[in-house]
Formats: sequence, C-alpha cells, structure tokens
Amino acid sequence: MAVLYQRRFLYLVALAVALVIAGLSALRFWASELSQLAFVPSAPFAAPPPLGAGNYANTAMWHALPGKGAADPAQWLPAGMSSDLPAPASLKARVFFIHPTSYFDRSRWNAAPDDAQSQSRAAIFVRGLASPFNAASEVWAPRYRQATFGAFLSGKKAATQALDLAYGDVLAAFDTFMAADHDNLPIVLVGHSQGSLHLMRLLRERVAGRPIARRVAAAYVVGWPVSLAHDLPLMGLPACDAPDQAGCILSWQSFAEPAEPSMVMEAYGRFPGLDGKSRKGSAFLCTNPLTGRAGDEAEANSNLGTLLPEANLAGGRLSPGLVPARCGPDGFLLIGPPPQLGPFVLPGNNYHVYDIPLFWANVRIDLARRVSAWHATRHVVAPPAPARTSWWRKGQ
Repeated sequence: MAVLYQRRFLYLVALAVALVIAGLSALRFWASELSQLAFVPSAPFAAPPPLGAGNYANTAMWHALPGKGAADPAQWLPAGMSSDLPAPASLKARVFFIHPTSYFDRSRWNAAPDDAQSQSRAAIFVRGLASPFNAASEVWAPRYRQATFGAFLSGKKAATQALDLAYGDVLAAFDTFMAADHDNLPIVLVGHSQGSLHLMRLLRERVAGRPIARRVAAAYVVGWPVSLAHDLPLMGLPACDAPDQAGCILSWQSFAEPAEPSMVMEAYGRFPGLDGKSRKGSAFLCTNPLTGRAGDEAEANSNLGTLLPEANLAGGRLSPGLVPARCGPDGFLLIGPPPQLGPFVLPGNNYHVYDIPLFWANVRIDLARRVSAWHATRHVVAPPAPARTSWWRKGQ
C-alpha cells in the first residue's frame, strides 16, 4: 500500500511538472497577448493640459533639486564607499536625470504627477540610478506624467500620444533646468528606460546642432537601444570611444548569461528611429561602463562596486569585483553568470532594472573623468553660483 501511495505521489509530481512546463510554454507563446491584456489601457487617450515650464518652478515637481536636502533621493549614498570615489558635490557640473517607468496602471495612459504609488517607485529609482551622479554639484530629476508601461506593448495611436505627453513634460522641466543655468558649468544628461527614450528625443531637438552641444560633458542613454544608423547621427554627439572623452554618448543594456534578448529585440524593432525609419535589424550602441569604451570587455576585478540593494530597497551596499562586462556581438552588455541582486530580474536574464547599480562605482568614476575632461578642454573658470531659491515657488 505504501508503494502504491508513493507511486501515486510520483505521478502527481510528474503531472504537476508537466503542467508547469506546459504553462510556461503557453506563457512564452502568448506573452505578448497576455502582457497587453494585463498592462495596456482599454480606455481612449484623454489629453490633459500641458505642463509649461512655469509648473516646474514649483519644487514639488522635482524628485531631486539643488537645496532639497535630506528629502532628495538622488543625494543618497550606499555603505562601503571607497575614499577613492569622488565625494558628493565635488564636481562642478549640472546633471539632468530622467527616471524610468514606474507607472503600471491600465486605467489611464499617463500617470498624474501626484500619483502616490508611481511617484514612490520613481523615488526609489532616483535613489538607485541617479545617486552615482551626486558627485556633481547639482542633480535635477523631474516628476513627469510618464506613459504607463502598457504604452510600450501597444501599437495604438494612444500609446504614441501618451509618450508625446510625457516628453512634453520632460521638455518643460529641461527648459526650467536651463533657465536656472547661471554658472556655465558642464551639463550631464542621464536617462534610463523610458527616461532614455525621452532623452534621445531631447538630444535631437534641444542639443544637436545648437550651442548647448558644447556644454554637454556626457549623455548616459541607458536601458534603451541607440541605433547606430537611425538614432546616433541625429543626437548631436558621437559615441564615447575613450574614458576621458567629453561630449559623447554612452549606452548599454545588461544581460546575464545565457542571455535571451528576443523580447527586447521585438520592442527595438517596433519603435522607429529618430530618423523615422525602422530600426529592425540595425546595430545599436554598446558602451562598457567598466572601461568607458564602446564594444569593449573587462573582467570582474575592474568593477569597483556593484550596488547590492537591501530587501526593502531602503538602502544598499557596494560590493567590488562582482560582475564582469563585455559587449556581445548582438550589442547587449553581457555580465557573466546571473548575480543575486534581488527579485526584479526580467525574463531572459535581463538585468534591465540593474543597468546602473551593476556598475555604480564605475559610473561615478566615469562621470568624474568626463567632467574633468570637459573642464580641461573648455578652459572654463566658473564664477561663484548665486543663490537659487528666489526664482521658484515653494512646494508643499
């Protein structure tokens, strides 16, 4: 009788395993349809009034802002920082950071600036992704009416309208950022994921072919593919080929091995390039953040510190030598066997959420090198910065 029960148990286990495998296969096959059902809004797009630059005179419209103090998530620092890393605010530079998607609701196409849940997630992203850049004397990170995650899964006109609305907010915030530019310091532009999509358009419309291009020490367009044929030529700056090069663009997308980037490649092909043409099959930029060079590779001992987040995401510490990095033949940044960073690794060993934390310390060093190179080549001596609290309204 015991043997019979054991056999029945094994049959049940085998059946459960078969069902799981079948379920995973179905999920993989129907991933697009299921994702659209779960995330794409069914309601039509409803355009709210645009946010003008005047709205960004309100401090409540910024996650990070000079003078915000302890409430500024971009000024956070992890445990285990080496004295070899630049100290906070030690670099004379201004950073404009555009956070990634933190809104997943399907009830509307764009998040409201005061949506508590998405803004709380956005603040976490600012803390983890913008903090390497707080070695600069200024870090600005606006709230904006980001497009919901489902906008990236849909070919509906409403998805394009949602992204256009989000970009309009980013543009208004950038105009406010530039209006507060009193000291002629170098500018560093940073985006991740949706933030990088908007940054690419910002580079085309506000930087390329304009005097401001000479002010840009670096543009970190991370977590979104930059086509070498259809995007880069219109962004106004070249790709970075050396770690001490100023006025150039860096971009990478991180995958552990074995990598399965088919879902990313599908999205890559769906979005047209900045030239309006299809990017499908086009090679894209891969910068190695451990070396600061495109198409490069480096061993794990070159990694000065990966940010390991705490389980509650309230803090973290740096761990050097954790992962290597090499640009693969397909343009993705490969980091070796999957490191244990947390529960937010995406299917296919996609470390998208960790694109910057994987190389936190090296990004901080990279920033310092490019800002220093900008100052060396421009020979600019910045005057003392005036007080910055009189031009905006105080927020809540």
